[in-house]
Amino acid sequence: MLPEQKHALILLLCGFAVALAWSAAHPHDYFTWSLEVFPALLVLAALAITYRRFQFTTFVYTLILVHACILFVGGHYTYAEVPLFNWIRDHFHLARNDYDRVGHFAQGFVPALVAREVLLRQRIVLRRGWLFFIVLSICLAVSAAYELLEWRIAVASGSAADAFLGTQGDPWDTQEDMATAVAGALTALLLFSRWHDRLIGRMENKAVAEAKG
Repeated sequence: MLPEQKHALILLLCGFAVALAWSAAHPHDYFTWSLEVFPALLVLAALAITYRRFQFTTFVYTLILVHACILFVGGHYTYAEVPLFNWIRDHFHLARNDYDRVGHFAQGFVPALVAREVLLRQRIVLRRGWLFFIVLSICLAVSAAYELLEWRIAVASGSAADAFLGTQGDPWDTQEDMATAVAGALTALLLFSRWHDRLIGRMENKAVAEAKG
């Protein structure tokens, strides 16, 4: 790993730890908190296990931290009760607290760039048309899998999962969540693909130069 990326990763891990500690301090309830925070801890474990074989760009690691922080905030307050978005709801006379839309947008945006980097750097998919389609399909699959997980937890735990679901009375919440994730993935692919390509190229060039030196 390049020295500058190593320093950046230490800062990101510190940020993760601080955000997690804040989130765990007197959350709305620990059942909901554990359900919301678990995916971030699972991803951290996966990144640690695969670290020696594959390191992402600092950009993608930073996005993963941002997504984790979104989960931590949602876990601390529950997605339907995040104070800033309660204020936005009341100030603009909206029907609901829309913080969960932020979470589902990130659920498409961040996995899109994670999947894209793996597919490109592992030389699995190089043709840009197929890459776009496959990454978008992966993001939709991730979103659908999460909605299925919510469903099974709700069935198993009954009303205890109401805060986790956060539907706020919307009968189309599941479909809207998945559509928001697709919008996040499309935004990432359309706006950041070229910059992402440059970051990947720069990282690989530096790694080659370091190996030769």
